[in-house]
Amino acid sequence: MKWPFRIVVILLAAALLAGVLFALRTQPIDVDVARAVRAPLDLKVIDDGRARVRERYTVSGPVAGTLARIDLHEGDVVEPGMVLARLLPLPSPLLDPRTRQVAVEHLASTVDTQRQAEATVTRAEAADDQARRDLARVDALAKEGSLPPAQLDQAAADARIREAELASARFSERVASHEIEQARAALERFSPGARASEQFEVTSPVHGQILHILRKSEGVVEAGTPLLEVGDPSALELVVDVLSQDAVAVRPGMAARILHWGGEPALAAKVRRVEPSAFTETSALGVDEQRVNVLLDPAGPTEAWRSLGDGFAAEIEITVWSKPDVLQVPTSALFRQDAGWAVFTVTRGRAMTRVVEIGHRGTPQTEIIRGLDVNDIVIIHPAASVHEGAKVNFR
Repeated sequence: MKWPFRIVVILLAAALLAGVLFALRTQPIDVDVARAVRAPLDLKVIDDGRARVRERYTVSGPVAGTLARIDLHEGDVVEPGMVLARLLPLPSPLLDPRTRQVAVEHLASTVDTQRQAEATVTRAEAADDQARRDLARVDALAKEGSLPPAQLDQAAADARIREAELASARFSERVASHEIEQARAALERFSPGARASEQFEVTSPVHGQILHILRKSEGVVEAGTPLLEVGDPSALELVVDVLSQDAVAVRPGMAARILHWGGEPALAAKVRRVEPSAFTETSALGVDEQRVNVLLDPAGPTEAWRSLGDGFAAEIEITVWSKPDVLQVPTSALFRQDAGWAVFTVTRGRAMTRVVEIGHRGTPQTEIIRGLDVNDIVIIHPAASVHEGAKVNFR
C-alpha cells in the first residue's frame, strides 16, 4: 500500500510544480501588427476652407444723403452702369465748403488709383505674354521628350496664374474708372446751379450679381457708407488657412481636391498662391496657432462647380508630395531611439528592435529608406511593455 500512495504523492507534487512553472512563465504580449509594403505614397495637407468670389466690389454712397429703399435682392444680375441705389443729398453737406474739399480730394485719389491700376494691368499683360511664350516652348520640348511632363505641368500652372492675375488687374482698372465717374458726379453737386433736390444715382461698376445688400432700408447715410456687394459668382476661388509648418511645403501649381462640399464627386483645383504673411488664430482647444492663407483656382469642367457658391464650406486636400513606388509602414509603428527612429519587428514570435532611416513622413504612412524589407512585420502602437526579445501574440 506504500507504493501506490507514494506514486499519488509524486504525481500531485509534479502537477503542483508544473502549475507553478506555468503561472510563472512569461505570457506573450498581445500586439497589433502590419507589414512593410511597397505602394504609392501621397503626402497631403488637409484643412477646412471656403469658396469665395474672386473679384468683389463694395458699392458705397459717394455723398451723404437720404438713401431710398433698395428694391434689388441678393442674386439679382447687374450690368455696368445699372442703377443700384438712389441718394437724395442733404442740403447742409452740399453747401459745406469742407465737404466739397473732401470731394475734390476723393476725386484726386481715385485718379491716382486708376493710374496705379493701369500700371498693374501693363505689368500683368507683360507677365501673361511671357508665361504664354514659356508654355509654348516647354510644350514643344516636352513633345520631343527633352523635358519631363512635370515641367510642362508647372509651366501650364504658371500660365494660368498669370492669366488670373491679368483678369484681376483689369477688374481693378474697371472699378477705378467707375470710382472716378462717381467721384466726378459727386463733385458736380457742388457746382453753381446744381439742384440740391436732384437724386444721385449709384451705379454698378461691373457685370455680375448682387452678393449682399448691406443697407436696404431707407435712411440717412454718411459719405462712404457701404451699400451693396457686387461680384461674379462664376469666378470662384478657394481659400484655406493651414498651419505655417504645413504651408512651407505648399507651392503654386500643386494639385488639390475639394471634399465634403455637399456634392459628389470631389472637385479638382490647383494652388494659385501662398500668401507671404501668417496670422494668429486660436484653435478650439484655446491654443494660438500661426496660420497662412492658401488660394486655389477651380480645375475641371465649369458645370461641376455651379452648385458651389460664395462662402460655401469645404474640406481642401492639397497633395504636396507623391511617389508611385515607396517602401512604407504605418507611422504609428515608429518610435524615437537616440537621435534616430526605430520599429519593433516580429521574428519567431519575439519583438526585435530595428533601427530605420525614414524619408517623407505622413499621418497614415511613412517612407522607409533603409532598415526594413518588403513584408517585414512591424508592431504598430507598441505599448510600454513591449521590449527587445519580448514574446508577442498577434491580436
